[in-house]
Amino acid sequence: MTDYDVAIVGGGAAGLMCAIEAGKRGRSVVVIEQSKSVAGKIRISGGGRCNFTNIYCSPDNFQSKNNHFSKSALKRYSPQDFINLVEDYDIAYHEKTLGQLFCDNSAHDIIGMLTSECDKVGVKIKTSMIVKSVKKDESFKLVTTDGVISSGTLVVATGGPSIPKMGASVWGYDIARQFKLKIVDPVPALVPLTFGKEFIFDFRKLSGVSADVNILCGSISFNEALLFTHRGLSGPAVLQISSYWRSGMGVTINLAPTVDIFNELKNAKETNAKQEIHTALSSFLPKRLAVYICDHTRVSGPLADLSNKKLQTVAELVNSWNILPNGTEGFATAEVTRGGVSTTEISSKTMETKKIPNLYFIGEVVDVTGHLGGFNFQWAWASGHAAGQCV
Repeated sequence: MTDYDVAIVGGGAAGLMCAIEAGKRGRSVVVIEQSKSVAGKIRISGGGRCNFTNIYCSPDNFQSKNNHFSKSALKRYSPQDFINLVEDYDIAYHEKTLGQLFCDNSAHDIIGMLTSECDKVGVKIKTSMIVKSVKKDESFKLVTTDGVISSGTLVVATGGPSIPKMGASVWGYDIARQFKLKIVDPVPALVPLTFGKEFIFDFRKLSGVSADVNILCGSISFNEALLFTHRGLSGPAVLQISSYWRSGMGVTINLAPTVDIFNELKNAKETNAKQEIHTALSSFLPKRLAVYICDHTRVSGPLADLSNKKLQTVAELVNSWNILPNGTEGFATAEVTRGGVSTTEISSKTMETKKIPNLYFIGEVVDVTGHLGGFNFQWAWASGHAAGQCV
C-alpha cells in the first residue's frame, strides 16, 4: 500500500490545478487518471487551441441551484491569475471574441505548463489507473487496478458524463452517493438542439448555414452565431441557450436581430419594386437561408406583387421564429454537464464536503456550470485552487 497526504481522482483541469497548489504547500500528492494521458478535455478544447479562460468572467456566467456558490472561489482565483501563469511560461495567446482567450499554438502548451508545475512540486501522476472502490476509516483507502492507495484527503475531480469518448464517467456521482451526498440530476449542457420528424422546417437543406442571431428561452437570451445542421441547430448561440432549455420549452430566434425586416422589405418595395423578395432578404441573411424562408412561407416573386401581409409573414419568421425542440444530442456531444454534486453539501470556500471531513469535490462534478467561452475552465482553475489551499 502506498501512502499520500492527498489523492486526487481525475487528471483534468481542476484536478491538476488542485495538485499543483497542494504540492506547493509541501503535501505529498498523487493524481489518478483512468485514461492513458491527463487533460483530455483540455487537449480537444477550442479546436485544439484551448479556450483556457475568459477575461470577462463573473458569477453571472454560471448556473447552479445556488448561483452564489461560485463567487468565493472565482474571486480568489481570477482569469488574470491564470493568465499570469500562462505568461510565465511564455505561451502565446490571443483574444478571439467576447473575452475568450486561446493559445496561438496548441492546447498542448497548457497541458505542458500544468504537468511541469506538477513536476516542480513532486506531484505523482498515475495514468491508465482505475479506482475500483473507496473506503474511509482513519484515512481513505482507494483500491485501484494497480494496488491500494491510502490518503488522508480525497479530492474528486472526475467531471461529468459529457463527451464519453474522452473517458467521461459518473464515478464522482457514485462516490457522492456512497457518502450519502445529494446530487442535482445531471443533464447535457452546451449541446445542440434536435427536432422531431413532425417539425416541418427541413434543416438538411440548410446544413452548414450560419447567422448571427438573438436566441431567447424564458427570460434568458444570447447574441451569438447559430449553425444549421442536418439534425437541428447548433453554434454558440444554441449551445448557450441549451443550458437553460428544459423539455417542453419553446425557443424564439431572431435571425436578423439588428434589423426590422418588415420595414426593410416595405422600403425596398417602394425603392426597388422589381426586386425579387429572396434577393431583398439576402441583403440581411445568408442567401441560402433567404431562399429557404421564402420557399417555406410560400412567398415569392417581385416585391411589387406582394402584399404587406405577405411581407409580414416573411418578416415574422425572420425576426421572431418560434420553435419547439424535442431534445438535445445528449452527452455524446455535450461540452459539459449541468447538475452534479449539490452545492449544499460543499463549502464554497474550501470545496470540502460538510458531512465528510477531508473529502473534496471540484470542477465539473459539482453543480456549477459555466457559459460557453472559457468559463468552465476558469471554474476548474478556481475550484481546484480553492481546494488546493486547504487539502
